Amino acid sequence: MSDKSVRASEPQSPADLPTLRRAWLTNDPTRLVGRGHAAGDFLQAYEWIVAERRKGFLRIEAHVPDHVKNPRGQLFGGFTPTYVDMVALFTVRAGEEPGMPRHWLATTNMRIDYFEPVTGPRFIMESELIKSRGRLRFVETRFLDEAGTLLVFAVTTMREVDLTRKLGDV
Repeated sequence: MSDKSVRASEPQSPADLPTLRRAWLTNDPTRLVGRGHAAGDFLQAYEWIVAERRKGFLRIEAHVPDHVKNPRGQLFGGFTPTYVDMVALFTVRAGEEPGMPRHWLATTNMRIDYFEPVTGPRFIMESELIKSRGRLRFVETRFLDEAGTLLVFAVTTMREVDLTRKLGDV
């Protein structure tokens, strides 16, 4: 790794995070993320379309890439939490003014209920910040097919983490 480059796969110090974050930011209001975010690149999130964004709410039109499908052509259930986690994290930030102080968010709990298979080729994710209390954030995420059928329902709890503390400190 060169003196100024930052790789997502290596542990980062708080000073490196702005450089890493710039790699995947996008100025396009119809996109959630650009290329360069490891999980986002895997899910091809740079192709998702943000249909609605307001404070604490996102509605995203996404797709199911072939490499995340099971042999029946459905979203493999094990990848569903990656979609949920990523969207929930961005939902907490949705509608914030640019340049506001940022805290690292750590997912502390996630529950997912699978009602119908996600087959795509496209589906909708609606995600809403339901509750903020102290450093905790509680987000509800729904996957819908294009007809509006509820496919997946998830709740995610996240905690703001002070980046000046060492990993493992309470």
